[in-house]
Amino acid sequence: MNEKFFELPGEKRDAILTAGYRVFSANSYRKSPMQQIADEAGISKSLLFHYFENKKELYLYLWEAACEYAVAQMTEAGCYEETDFFKMLYRGMMIKMGILRQHPYMAAFILKAYFETDPEVYDEIRASYRYYFSLKGELSLRNISRNQFVPGVDVKEIFRHIYWAAEGYLLERLRNGTLEPGRLERDFNRMIGFWKKIYGKRMDG
Repeated sequence: MNEKFFELPGEKRDAILTAGYRVFSANSYRKSPMQQIADEAGISKSLLFHYFENKKELYLYLWEAACEYAVAQMTEAGCYEETDFFKMLYRGMMIKMGILRQHPYMAAFILKAYFETDPEVYDEIRASYRYYFSLKGELSLRNISRNQFVPGVDVKEIFRHIYWAAEGYLLERLRNGTLEPGRLERDFNRMIGFWKKIYGKRMDG
Protein backbone atom coordinates (compact mmCIF):
# COMPACT_ATOMS: atom_id res chain seq x y z
CA MET A 1 0.00 0.00 0.00
CA ASN A 2 1.26 3.46 -0.91
CA GLU A 3 1.93 5.49 2.25
CA LYS A 4 0.73 8.58 0.39
CA PHE A 5 -2.79 7.35 1.10
CA PHE A 6 -2.30 8.50 4.70
CA GLU A 7 -1.22 11.93 3.49
CA LEU A 8 -4.63 12.54 1.94
CA PRO A 9 -7.05 14.85 3.76
CA GLY A 10 -9.24 12.93 6.20
CA GLU A 11 -12.42 13.45 4.21
CA LYS A 12 -10.81 12.06 1.05
CA ARG A 13 -9.52 8.96 2.88
CA ASP A 14 -12.97 8.47 4.41
CA ALA A 15 -14.60 8.75 0.98
CA ILE A 16 -12.37 5.98 -0.38
CA LEU A 17 -12.97 3.73 2.63
CA THR A 18 -16.72 4.31 2.60
CA ALA A 19 -16.90 3.54 -1.11
CA GLY A 20 -14.89 0.37 -0.59
CA TYR A 21 -17.06 -0.81 2.28
CA ARG A 22 -20.26 -0.08 0.38
CA VAL A 23 -19.26 -1.83 -2.86
CA PHE A 24 -17.67 -4.86 -1.20
CA SER A 25 -20.59 -5.25 1.20
CA ALA A 26 -23.06 -5.31 -1.69
CA ASN A 27 -21.20 -7.84 -3.85
CA SER A 28 -18.88 -10.81 -3.68
CA TYR A 29 -15.17 -10.05 -3.77
CA ARG A 30 -14.91 -11.17 -7.38
CA LYS A 31 -17.86 -9.07 -8.52
CA SER A 32 -16.80 -5.83 -6.80
CA PRO A 33 -15.32 -3.55 -9.49
CA MET A 34 -12.54 -1.13 -8.56
CA GLN A 35 -13.97 1.30 -11.09
CA GLN A 36 -17.19 1.56 -9.10
CA ILE A 37 -15.26 2.15 -5.88
CA ALA A 38 -13.24 4.87 -7.57
CA ASP A 39 -16.36 6.50 -9.01
CA GLU A 40 -18.14 6.53 -5.65
CA ALA A 41 -15.02 7.91 -3.95
CA GLY A 42 -14.79 10.71 -6.51
CA ILE A 43 -11.34 9.75 -7.81
CA SER A 44 -9.97 8.12 -10.94
CA LYS A 45 -9.38 4.37 -11.10
CA SER A 46 -5.70 4.97 -11.82
CA LEU A 47 -5.40 7.08 -8.66
CA LEU A 48 -7.08 4.36 -6.62
CA PHE A 49 -4.49 1.90 -7.93
CA HIS A 50 -1.82 4.44 -7.01
CA TYR A 51 -2.85 4.12 -3.36
CA PHE A 52 -3.66 0.39 -3.43
CA GLU A 53 -1.73 -1.90 -5.74
CA ASN A 54 -4.70 -4.12 -6.47
CA LYS A 55 -8.18 -5.04 -5.29
CA LYS A 56 -6.87 -7.63 -2.85
CA GLU A 57 -4.71 -5.07 -1.07
CA LEU A 58 -7.63 -2.67 -0.68
CA TYR A 59 -9.93 -5.48 0.50
CA LEU A 60 -7.52 -6.69 3.18
CA TYR A 61 -6.82 -3.14 4.32
CA LEU A 62 -10.55 -2.53 4.77
CA TRP A 63 -10.86 -5.76 6.75
CA GLU A 64 -7.99 -4.91 9.11
CA ALA A 65 -9.22 -1.35 9.57
CA ALA A 66 -12.73 -2.57 10.43
CA CYS A 67 -11.48 -5.17 12.91
CA GLU A 68 -9.19 -2.70 14.63
CA TYR A 69 -12.02 -0.19 14.85
CA ALA A 70 -14.35 -2.75 16.45
CA VAL A 71 -11.76 -3.78 19.04
CA ALA A 72 -11.01 -0.13 19.80
CA GLN A 73 -14.71 0.59 20.35
CA MET A 74 -15.07 -2.40 22.67
CA THR A 75 -11.98 -1.33 24.62
CA GLU A 76 -13.09 2.30 24.92
CA ALA A 77 -16.51 1.23 26.21
CA GLY A 78 -14.91 -0.87 28.95
CA CYS A 79 -16.29 -4.13 27.60
CA TYR A 80 -13.10 -6.02 28.38
CA GLU A 81 -13.10 -4.81 31.99
CA GLU A 82 -16.49 -6.38 32.74
CA THR A 83 -16.55 -9.16 35.36
CA ASP A 84 -20.09 -10.39 34.63
CA PHE A 85 -20.04 -12.67 31.58
CA PHE A 86 -23.60 -12.00 30.48
CA LYS A 87 -23.29 -8.24 31.00
CA MET A 88 -20.13 -8.42 28.89
CA LEU A 89 -22.10 -10.14 26.12
CA TYR A 90 -24.85 -7.54 26.33
CA ARG A 91 -22.43 -4.61 26.32
CA GLY A 92 -20.54 -6.07 23.38
CA MET A 93 -23.79 -6.57 21.50
CA MET A 94 -24.79 -2.95 22.09
CA ILE A 95 -21.43 -1.70 20.85
CA LYS A 96 -21.74 -3.77 17.68
CA MET A 97 -25.28 -2.51 17.10
CA GLY A 98 -23.90 1.02 17.49
CA ILE A 99 -21.33 0.30 14.80
CA LEU A 100 -24.07 -1.10 12.56
CA ARG A 101 -26.13 2.06 13.04
CA GLN A 102 -23.25 4.50 12.57
CA HIS A 103 -21.27 2.58 9.94
CA PRO A 104 -23.69 0.20 8.21
CA TYR A 105 -21.43 -0.48 5.22
CA MET A 106 -18.47 -1.33 7.45
CA ALA A 107 -20.58 -3.68 9.58
CA ALA A 108 -22.05 -5.41 6.53
CA PHE A 109 -18.58 -5.69 5.00
CA ILE A 110 -17.19 -7.47 8.08
CA LEU A 111 -19.89 -10.12 7.77
CA LYS A 112 -19.55 -10.39 4.00
CA ALA A 113 -15.76 -10.72 4.24
CA TYR A 114 -15.97 -13.30 7.01
CA PHE A 115 -18.07 -15.57 4.80
CA GLU A 116 -16.13 -14.80 1.59
CA THR A 117 -14.81 -17.96 -0.09
CA ASP A 118 -12.79 -16.49 -2.95
CA PRO A 119 -9.34 -18.16 -2.84
CA GLU A 120 -7.62 -14.85 -3.55
CA VAL A 121 -8.48 -13.54 -0.08
CA TYR A 122 -9.79 -16.56 1.85
CA ASP A 123 -6.58 -17.63 3.58
CA GLU A 124 -5.65 -14.11 4.71
CA ILE A 125 -9.12 -13.37 6.05
CA ARG A 126 -9.27 -16.66 7.96
CA ALA A 127 -5.82 -16.15 9.47
CA SER A 128 -6.68 -12.61 10.50
CA TYR A 129 -10.03 -13.75 11.91
CA ARG A 130 -8.35 -16.41 14.05
CA TYR A 131 -6.04 -13.75 15.44
CA TYR A 132 -8.87 -11.36 16.34
CA PHE A 133 -11.04 -14.19 17.71
CA SER A 134 -8.20 -15.25 20.00
CA LEU A 135 -7.53 -11.64 20.99
CA LYS A 136 -11.18 -10.89 21.75
CA GLY A 137 -11.54 -14.13 23.66
CA GLU A 138 -8.50 -13.36 25.79
CA LEU A 139 -9.60 -9.78 26.45
CA SER A 140 -13.24 -10.66 27.07
CA LEU A 141 -12.56 -13.46 29.55
CA ARG A 142 -9.58 -12.15 31.48
CA ASN A 143 -11.71 -10.41 34.16
CA ILE A 144 -14.76 -12.67 34.13
CA SER A 145 -15.74 -14.08 37.53
CA ARG A 146 -16.07 -17.87 37.36
CA ASN A 147 -18.45 -18.15 40.35
CA GLN A 148 -21.43 -16.94 38.30
CA PHE A 149 -21.66 -20.19 36.32
CA VAL A 150 -23.15 -23.57 37.10
CA PRO A 151 -20.50 -26.03 38.37
CA GLY A 152 -18.32 -27.74 35.77
CA VAL A 153 -18.72 -25.09 33.08
CA ASP A 154 -15.74 -24.42 30.79
CA VAL A 155 -16.03 -20.67 30.21
CA LYS A 156 -13.77 -20.63 27.17
CA GLU A 157 -15.83 -23.38 25.58
CA ILE A 158 -19.07 -21.50 26.30
CA PHE A 159 -17.59 -18.38 24.71
CA ARG A 160 -16.72 -20.31 21.55
CA HIS A 161 -20.15 -21.94 21.32
CA ILE A 162 -21.95 -18.63 21.79
CA TYR A 163 -19.72 -16.96 19.22
CA TRP A 164 -20.45 -19.69 16.67
CA ALA A 165 -24.18 -19.51 17.34
CA ALA A 166 -24.13 -15.74 16.85
CA GLU A 167 -22.22 -16.15 13.58
CA GLY A 168 -24.79 -18.62 12.25
CA TYR A 169 -27.61 -16.24 13.14
CA LEU A 170 -25.85 -13.31 11.46
CA LEU A 171 -25.19 -15.36 8.33
CA GLU A 172 -28.91 -16.09 8.08
CA ARG A 173 -29.74 -12.41 8.47
CA LEU A 174 -27.08 -11.44 5.90
CA ARG A 175 -28.46 -13.90 3.35
CA ASN A 176 -31.98 -12.57 3.96
CA GLY A 177 -30.78 -8.98 3.65
CA THR A 178 -32.22 -8.07 7.06
CA LEU A 179 -29.37 -6.49 9.02
CA GLU A 180 -31.78 -4.20 10.87
CA PRO A 181 -30.25 -3.08 14.20
CA GLY A 182 -33.51 -3.08 16.17
CA ARG A 183 -34.37 -6.64 15.18
CA LEU A 184 -30.81 -7.86 15.79
CA GLU A 185 -30.78 -6.21 19.20
CA ARG A 186 -34.06 -7.88 20.23
CA ASP A 187 -32.96 -11.29 18.99
CA PHE A 188 -29.58 -11.09 20.69
CA ASN A 189 -31.23 -10.02 23.93
CA ARG A 190 -33.35 -13.17 23.82
CA MET A 191 -30.29 -15.31 23.04
CA ILE A 192 -28.27 -13.82 25.91
CA GLY A 193 -31.20 -14.49 28.25
CA PHE A 194 -31.38 -18.08 27.01
CA TRP A 195 -27.65 -18.64 27.53
CA LYS A 196 -27.85 -17.16 31.01
CA LYS A 197 -30.62 -19.61 31.96
CA ILE A 198 -28.50 -22.53 30.76
CA TYR A 199 -25.05 -21.57 32.03
CA GLY A 200 -25.69 -19.02 34.78
CA LYS A 201 -25.77 -20.02 38.43
CA ARG A 202 -29.18 -19.46 39.97
CA MET A 203 -28.87 -17.13 42.93
CA ASP A 204 -31.17 -17.62 45.94
CA GLY A 205 -33.28 -14.69 47.08
